[in-house]
Amino acid sequence: MSHKSDIEIARAASKRPIMEIGSKLGIESEHLLPYGHDKAKVSQEFINSVQGREDGKLILVTAINPTPAGEGKTTTTVGLGDGLNRIGRNAMICIREASLGPNFGMKGGAAGGGYAQVVPMEEMNLHFTGDFHAITSAHSLLSAMIDNHVYWGNEQEIDIRRVQWKRVVDMNDRALRQVTLSLGGVTNGFPREGGFDITVASEVMAILCLAKDLKDLEKRLGDMIVAYRRDRSPVYCRDIKAEGAMTVLLKDAMQPNLVQTLENNPAFVHGGPFANIAHGCNSVIATTTALKLADYVVTEAGFGADLGAEKFMNIKCRKAGLAPSVVVVVATVRAMKMNGGVAKADLGAENVDAVLKGCPNLGRHIENVKSFGVPVVVAINHFVTDTEAEIQAVEDFVAEQGAEAILSRHWELGSEGSSELATRVAEIADAGTANFAPIYPDEMSLFDKIETVAKRIYRADEVLADKKIRDQLKLWEEQGYGGLPVCMAKTQYSFSTDPNLRGAPTGHSVPVREVRLSAGAGFVVVVCGEIMTMPGLPRVPAAESIRLNDAGEIEGLF
Repeated sequence: MSHKSDIEIARAASKRPIMEIGSKLGIESEHLLPYGHDKAKVSQEFINSVQGREDGKLILVTAINPTPAGEGKTTTTVGLGDGLNRIGRNAMICIREASLGPNFGMKGGAAGGGYAQVVPMEEMNLHFTGDFHAITSAHSLLSAMIDNHVYWGNEQEIDIRRVQWKRVVDMNDRALRQVTLSLGGVTNGFPREGGFDITVASEVMAILCLAKDLKDLEKRLGDMIVAYRRDRSPVYCRDIKAEGAMTVLLKDAMQPNLVQTLENNPAFVHGGPFANIAHGCNSVIATTTALKLADYVVTEAGFGADLGAEKFMNIKCRKAGLAPSVVVVVATVRAMKMNGGVAKADLGAENVDAVLKGCPNLGRHIENVKSFGVPVVVAINHFVTDTEAEIQAVEDFVAEQGAEAILSRHWELGSEGSSELATRVAEIADAGTANFAPIYPDEMSLFDKIETVAKRIYRADEVLADKKIRDQLKLWEEQGYGGLPVCMAKTQYSFSTDPNLRGAPTGHSVPVREVRLSAGAGFVVVVCGEIMTMPGLPRVPAAESIRLNDAGEIEGLF
């Protein structure tokens, strides 16, 4: 067993030229826009040319609520994709791009780990093909144009106290959460309060990930509400005439990025909306294109199934006409123990009781995912410290829930370690037993949609929302936005809105702090509890140990 670090493994990878990976999928080199030798964008022309083909099977990878012990959702996504190819299936994976903020903060990269990684790992976790920079620039252009519009006479009669559009930067920077703009006299405009979000929380990011093509992108950008007038009527991005130029900035960013796994299997890495704020899935255009190119497409949704999978099903699948054939819920013995009350330092010691105490969290996720009409497999992502008794305890528990758990050793062994999981997942996908449906209809009222998610997924007793919030939802319904899905913004650490409440809590309340209309993305954001749209850096940021070594290689990024 190798004890190499993720970055050492990634560096030693024998990558194939990206044109060769493209040809595996039947993409001719003229339809690949290369960024160096190991990554390329796929042309819109090629994407249009495959639309008539039949779709492959969609496999969603989700997880239990994250713990500091780590679950390895991306690692499992990559391992499963490699495993499917190993057993002779034609499969590809679709994952999100990494945000710079968490990379330099505490989360680390987003390219998998061990022998189940996507490469080039360093570029993917840094500037990659510039998609996030393009989103930041397009967002910033609109910010500048709004203040400029007000400066030159304010023809739209924007109430500057009611500008909704913040600024963004792709970095964790708490100092920018609330700022005062336009100080310094008449030539700098009208002073007002503003603030910054992190780029991945921008509505532009959500739109890029949900738009079908450039035309759809431009229309959605135009539909974004940027401010309100004194009479409370909305001012749209199209009123500021910014959507055309924003689309020009996003032209290349709309095209999926093709890279490869360590085993030279194709992967699309595209888009990256925050999972506890936005909908947390890679782009619709990458997923729908992949389904035309492969028989099986493995994709993941952010954080636990209560956030990522719920939004994947209720927002992404509903809007893009997608339906998963099978869902894989990732769990680790370590995380079960942590849910069962074991401290992180003590996770190495065998503790079957704690494993069983932590299992209800997994059980609830299984039940929730099944309620969408999709079969579930649990992947036990193997750690070296796991004992046979602990693994058996999880397998027995899952069997009681009417699902099956399969131990997968992809981190350590690559596809050899995931072929059993891949075989079972392919069998279930091929059986065609899924009967997918979102858990609420479009026509349900917005407040009832919030209640449905809170009661059916979080198992809350009630939703607490004051009259102001309820009135706001009613007003949006009157304005024609009642058919939109809701995008719940809450902590990823618990089913409840209290991050410290582990396991499978019941009898709790879901307080709604505010609601925001993302009219371009096409959902209503429901902010529950304390949620930051601009994270801060931890006391010891990862950035302190990231540097170039004497060989010119990047150290400390992962």
